[in-house]
This record gives sequence, structure tokens and C-alpha cells, in this order.
Amino acid sequence: MTESDLGPQQAWLGCREECEAVITAEMLQAYRATLGPHLWDNDGFAPPGLHWCLAPTPALATMAELGEDGHPRRGGFLPPVLLPRRMWAGGEVETLAPLPIGEPIRRVSTITDIRFKEGRTGNLCFVAVQHELFARGTLAIRERQDIVYRGAATGGASEPAGGGEPREGERQSWVETPPTLLFRYSALTFNAHRIHYDLPYATCEEGYEGLVVQGPLQASLLFNLAASHAGRVPLRFAYRGQAPLIAGRPFRAAVSWHQKGDSLQAWTQDGDGRINMEASATC
Repeated sequence: MTESDLGPQQAWLGCREECEAVITAEMLQAYRATLGPHLWDNDGFAPPGLHWCLAPTPALATMAELGEDGHPRRGGFLPPVLLPRRMWAGGEVETLAPLPIGEPIRRVSTITDIRFKEGRTGNLCFVAVQHELFARGTLAIRERQDIVYRGAATGGASEPAGGGEPREGERQSWVETPPTLLFRYSALTFNAHRIHYDLPYATCEEGYEGLVVQGPLQASLLFNLAASHAGRVPLRFAYRGQAPLIAGRPFRAAVSWHQKGDSLQAWTQDGDGRINMEASATC
């Protein structure tokens, strides 16, 4: 795939999708049962990151509409990018009002950018999606979601890049990553991507060392950790994946105030010292 191949896909710029969902008491209970020890108590409203458990974009796909990797087939709401592997690369969440439990939430999603890049591991295509979530007649969350498409893996599981020294935070916790955690989070978010539960597929087809811990799961932990450290939900929370986090061993989730004291820095780090996700939060 080259930059010229993006021509037909630019037609997806501005593509828009709307849906309505409810954060039910049962959804909140399931979220707490899965991530409970790490969640911020948001005074009866949805904890940070719970909005990622609402109906996915694109909207719920039938079994017949799934591709080989478990994602919905290309060419609906998202453009038909030719690169085969898709990942949630990062994003930014602006929280303007808390999300209520048991009330309708309307989400408007729009494709805002499609960009080609040549990376050190091959060709990449980045697709940016803006989500606006409305509750009680007002805009509650404005979000940018960054999706990256990559070329096919070559050979079997790749050797991981070397890690660094342990990076301590002012507040931190160690998170266990059994397959049951990944399964539960995939179920909560209705995410059928096979790298999170199908070990032979993750290693042989997509070239990972093992099952991959979901990006939004890590982001949810860091979002809540930042809220706990600041004593309130951050107005802006930006995050970006740095390296795949492989399940099976505990990882560190940590946060510290920036040296100027006006923002927070947060990160996940695996047992080998690799930084897997970095985030910043402004309160």
C-alpha cells in the first residue's frame, strides 16, 4: 500500500454515524467486577473509561460481518484500508460533564482524518474518529480515537524490543493479566479481535509474543489512576500506545504530577521495563 492508494478512501472523510445507548446498572456492575480495585468512585456517575463499553463503532456487527481477525469487515463506517492489521493506537478524551447511569446517551461519530505514513516496521495508515457523547441534552464527552492499520506480520512471533529501568510513580499499582481479564474486557466492549483471546492466532498470524492486553483497558486504568491522584476526573486525558503489552505477567500502572504541577503523566510498564502506554492528564 502506498499514499496513492488512499485516494479512494478519502471519500470516507466526514463519514458520520449516530447511535444511542444506555449505561445500565448491570454494565456498571460488570465494569466494577472486572476493574474494581483500580476504579475512581465518581459519585454515582460512570467511572472514567466506562463509555468505551457502550455500543462500538462501527455499530454492532453480525457474525457474518466479521473478518478473519474478528473485526467488522472494512468498508462500512470505517474506510476499506488495504493493510490487514488494525489496532487502537491512542486518542484524547475531553470530559465536560459526567455520564449518568440508566439514561440515554447519544453518540455521534465522524471520520476526521485519514493519513499514510512510512514507519520503521513498514507502511502505516492512521484513521482519526471524533466521538461526541451527549447526555441530558448536553455534550458530555468529546473524544478523538486514533486507529492504526499495519502490514501483515512476517514469520512467527517477533522478539520484543529491550526494556529500560523501572519507572516509579507517585501513585502506582501492579495489575495481573490473566486471560480471564482480557476475555471479560473484550466482552464488556464487544470486541472480537482475536489477538486478545486466541493465542495461536495472536502469535502465528499477527506475530505477537502472546495474547495482547487491550489498549483501552490500559487507558481506562490510567484514566482512573489519574482521577484518584488528582481527586477529580481530568478535563483532558490523552494516551498513546508505545509497545504491545503481553498478557500473562503483572504490569505497572503509574502516575505522577508533572514537575510544573499543572498536569499529570501516567504510564504502563511491563516486567521487562518496556513502556507500553503513555498518557497525560489536565485537570
